[in-house]
Amino acid sequence: MSGNDNPYAGSYGAGSYGGGYGGQTTSFGSAPAQPGSEAATPAVGGFVSDTTTAGFTKDVLEESRRQPVLVDFWAPWCGPCKQLTPVLEKAVNDAQGRVKLVKMNIDDHPSIAGQLGIQSIPAVIAFVDGRPVDGFMGAVPESQVNQFIDKVAGPAGADQAAEIEAILGEADGLLVASDIEGAAQLYSAVLQADPENAKAAAGMMQCLIAMGETERVGQMLQSLPEEMTADPAIQAVSKKLDQIVEARKLGDPVALERELAANPDDHAARMKLAKILNVQGERDRAADHLLTIMRKDRTFDDDGARRELLQFFEVWGPKDPATIAARRRLSSILFS
Repeated sequence: MSGNDNPYAGSYGAGSYGGGYGGQTTSFGSAPAQPGSEAATPAVGGFVSDTTTAGFTKDVLEESRRQPVLVDFWAPWCGPCKQLTPVLEKAVNDAQGRVKLVKMNIDDHPSIAGQLGIQSIPAVIAFVDGRPVDGFMGAVPESQVNQFIDKVAGPAGADQAAEIEAILGEADGLLVASDIEGAAQLYSAVLQADPENAKAAAGMMQCLIAMGETERVGQMLQSLPEEMTADPAIQAVSKKLDQIVEARKLGDPVALERELAANPDDHAARMKLAKILNVQGERDRAADHLLTIMRKDRTFDDDGARRELLQFFEVWGPKDPATIAARRRLSSILFS
């Protein structure tokens, strides 16, 4: 429709309210569409709804105190509105909760647009904390809509990164608590959102190890991109897998216990037993055997007990209680 046919044609200035707004924290959710409202197209997804004059306070002003809300002022006769609507809805849905979109048909509900001084449509106004903070007019391309969303809601990815870190923390806690299935589900969810997240990949492989799926761990390690394999968490899993493979070749731990009972100075048997106990999860006992070798004979295997204990620490992690306790005992041997 031409400008002469558009009763709202005219200058909307630069299409901006007060220089923009950034860094707003967001939350997920959606406001329900108001009954009886009319839209250019049906609302799409959980982040798009329609509003009325009566519902404007709840749908826009109150909701904008939780997250930025974009209000699309449109009319059924407006050609540019029909061009902008699908672009705007797509951008908002792609933003996945960083902003919400509320659409208002100004033919049915003209008062809000009049109060805001809107003279040309389509016009999109961003509300934050109950007030208009920025806006634009016209059927702009998707790239400009995305830039506008970044401007009012902050850069994309910041909220997702925080959410991923929170999920990883929860998954790590479940893994420590031996809730392997629960931890695996969370690690898997992170990997779906971020396939190259090394912490999630390492956590998933730890779950597979706990389930005895060591072959799958090996396959997963081989399939990782080179840059991920350099991550300390991935390297720790790789070393743990090597320890498991080695321990399987070291014999029967019960037989090794008998050998030590007969000869407590059989350091080779004690070393083998320590490696087996380590992969069985008996970290304190494994460390104790290696520390015993160190106290008795630092020259055995060219100080091999100390080197093996440091390998254990790399896999266990610096904050593991077994690492902390064994490192303290190691220091007393080295520096006494």
